[in-house]
Amino acid sequence: MSVFQPVSCQSIKIGSRLLTFESPKVMGILNLTPDSFYDGGKHSTVELALIQAKKLIDEGADMIDIGAYSSRPGAMDISEQEEIDRAIPFIEAFRQYFPEMILSIDTFRAKVAENCVKAGVHIINDISGGTLDENMFETVAKLQVPYILMHMRGTPSTMQKLTDYKDVVNDVAESLGVQIAKLRQLGVKDIILDPGYGFAKTIDQNYELLLRVNELHYFGLPILGGISRKSMIYKKIGLKPNEVLPGTIALNTLLLERGVQILRVHDVMEAKQLINIFY
Repeated sequence: MSVFQPVSCQSIKIGSRLLTFESPKVMGILNLTPDSFYDGGKHSTVELALIQAKKLIDEGADMIDIGAYSSRPGAMDISEQEEIDRAIPFIEAFRQYFPEMILSIDTFRAKVAENCVKAGVHIINDISGGTLDENMFETVAKLQVPYILMHMRGTPSTMQKLTDYKDVVNDVAESLGVQIAKLRQLGVKDIILDPGYGFAKTIDQNYELLLRVNELHYFGLPILGGISRKSMIYKKIGLKPNEVLPGTIALNTLLLERGVQILRVHDVMEAKQLINIFY
């Protein structure tokens, strides 16, 4: 039995399967990009990406989130077609080798999302929460796949100038609520919330949002926490992303204590051990 106070068990539909959250799930991060902040360029071929995917699965990942466009500040912009060309070959190979594994695509572009779902992706993970592509919500509604709704302001290149909040938690909740209403009106059934740590927030605002993330349970939807090796950790203590696994584990513990149902991480084995201790 968990030492934490559980929240009501939500569920999402993955194809014909129902994924429930009696215990938190781990989403392993797999970047196909050459310039992501932590692992950019390490998995830039299908073969290398498949090797990393198998490692994440062997370590206990419940799902894998792939990204073909880097959203870090200052990252290179690429076209829709280049993003698709990076993602599709891997998705097709992944589906061949790991047909039962849940796969999500980290993209804010509706066309990319649609192509990836048709190739075998189960979940759309949109860092912009529908604000960077006006066709995204209608695309999600048409595809009827789970949608990760993240809070962000502006674009990856402008977001860190847009951190003026009256109350960061209330303002994030209000923004998410507006987008949830739009999705529901279009008939989208399965929504996962992501507060957007590191996106249009200062370091202090990120910690305020972490410590009060339980307030987002108001919506009755699963919550995803993505703080793995982010600048809110390494800049605060003056280290590099590859040096802050202990800090990541510490903050993931706080997320679990506050009822977060999905941990999005680079280090799956450590996250699974953490969950197994408490659940």
